[in-house]
Amino acid sequence: MKKKIIYILLFFVISIPSYSSEKIVYLDVEKIMQESVAGKNIIAKIKKKRETSISMFKKKEKEIIEKEKKLISQKNVLSEEEFKKKIQDLRADISKYQKERNKASNDITRTRIKASTNLIKKLTPILESYSKENSIRIIIQKKHIVMGSKEDDITKEILNLVNEKIKSIKID
Repeated sequence: MKKKIIYILLFFVISIPSYSSEKIVYLDVEKIMQESVAGKNIIAKIKKKRETSISMFKKKEKEIIEKEKKLISQKNVLSEEEFKKKIQDLRADISKYQKERNKASNDITRTRIKASTNLIKKLTPILESYSKENSIRIIIQKKHIVMGSKEDDITKEILNLVNEKIKSIKID
């Protein structure tokens, strides 16, 4: 008899939260980053910055290759000491080129992360007000969900709110 009472009480305790008016929903943050006006703006600016960087480094790479070809063609004409000095200069140029390229790549990555962080910071108040208005207890990122009902996906509604309230994100 005691076991039946414990099971009945346990059943009621477990089932009470499922009947509450507050709910748990999920959100695809990556989709908002990719499809919102501000997210597309970030992607376009970073893409432009990356393309500019790539074209600049291709130009520098061509210059280094030309220098190398010229040095190889002068190998028999130059003295051994002069040739070694020019090789050292070429190696220094290559090292400088690689450092600059790595720095530019790191700068672009930092810019992307900073812009994404700024977008998420601006997204947070929108999510807070949306959750209060719609009696939502928890909002979970979609990537952390194994399975969920389509009715619990609020991505489209939040995407519309983000497009209304956030037009662009400032990038360095």
